[in-house]
Amino acid sequence: MIKATITDTELSAQLSSVEPDGLKIFTMADGRVRGAIFHGTRFVNQLRAQHKLGILETYILGQASLCAALIIPMMKDLEHISIRFECKGAADGYSVEADSTGYVRGFLYNEHIPVTKELENWNLDPFLGPGNLTFSRIHKDDKYPQSSTVDVDGNNIAKDFATYYAQSEQVNTAFHSSIQFDKQGRVIGAGAMYVQVMPVTGGTAKLGAQVDSHVEATMDDAKLLQKVENAFSACPSLGLLYSEKQVDSEDIVIGLFREFNPSIIMTRDIIFDCPCNEDYYIHYLRTLPKDQLDDIRKNGPDPLEITCRNCGSMYHIPVEKI
Repeated sequence: MIKATITDTELSAQLSSVEPDGLKIFTMADGRVRGAIFHGTRFVNQLRAQHKLGILETYILGQASLCAALIIPMMKDLEHISIRFECKGAADGYSVEADSTGYVRGFLYNEHIPVTKELENWNLDPFLGPGNLTFSRIHKDDKYPQSSTVDVDGNNIAKDFATYYAQSEQVNTAFHSSIQFDKQGRVIGAGAMYVQVMPVTGGTAKLGAQVDSHVEATMDDAKLLQKVENAFSACPSLGLLYSEKQVDSEDIVIGLFREFNPSIIMTRDIIFDCPCNEDYYIHYLRTLPKDQLDDIRKNGPDPLEITCRNCGSMYHIPVEKI
């Protein structure tokens, strides 16, 4: 990826004054609940700079990318996941990818969304609306990805991700994501969080017990789930919190989930990045049919201009290199 430079000096000053980006993984309730919180202010600003996005476009792709970043700590071994949302709204949908090595990339199907009237809120229904959300996972040795699709409302991206996990993975998972803009439309704070209640896997309530603990475990799960949901619902805008100086992710987790004794177990770097490079596109161009290559060599253009859809990087490749 050719990294775009953020040239806004006021924005750069804001970014240097807030907590560094990072994803913190935590567990609580004696391991029954796991989650992660991601500070992604620089992350969202980078994706915006890469694709040269407006405010609405940044909000949509930023939300989808923040939620995709939260999938990384749920991955097993070396894994890559592609998330596609297709709809009939003005945005057409989005495609984001997350890799277990720690990068996220993605794009909007329509990067110039028409807006006919002033926005009153961040309800995305007019721009996305009902559609299909598809998760495709591929592991290191897989020949083909494993895909699953669910129908979602499309008016709140975080809730759409939760719907996917409830229906396809059958795991109670809550997502929260937010992006804070200043009066000039700069992204001054961005973050996301998920919590997931892990299912009970067999056994009995006490070692050697003569009764099945399934009913008791179900009742306990319902109580735990309700308490966690209540605490999670109390989470203020992470984008707003991260826009303020001296705000720490660990303090947010402890403040929200104190009664469950949360513990941060790992911190990871997550960046908006793409493995594309000039050599990749040169190799691709060399695979074109001979008549097309001959036409390019004869009629140009020279250099060839190729833009990576996933990250917005623009490559200028001299014809002599192919």
